[in-house]
Amino acid sequence: MSSNTPKVPESERQLDELKMEVAKELQLDDDIEEKGFANMTSRECGKIGGNMVGKMVSYAENKMTDQKQGSNIID
Repeated sequence: MSSNTPKVPESERQLDELKMEVAKELQLDDDIEEKGFANMTSRECGKIGGNMVGKMVSYAENKMTDQKQGSNIID
């Protein structure tokens, strides 16, 4: 099994959307359309991947905070 295979197969479309969202923010979307991901540099792909991870971590942190605030647990 490839390490690039999502753990939740249904998430593949959402991950692709996130990848393009990040690429657009980094102004790499035009390059992707011209060259395709296969011909992007390692640095460009790394920037996209790194920013994707940052967004996913922020999302997870927000979800955890929301869950904690929704519970009656007192620290």
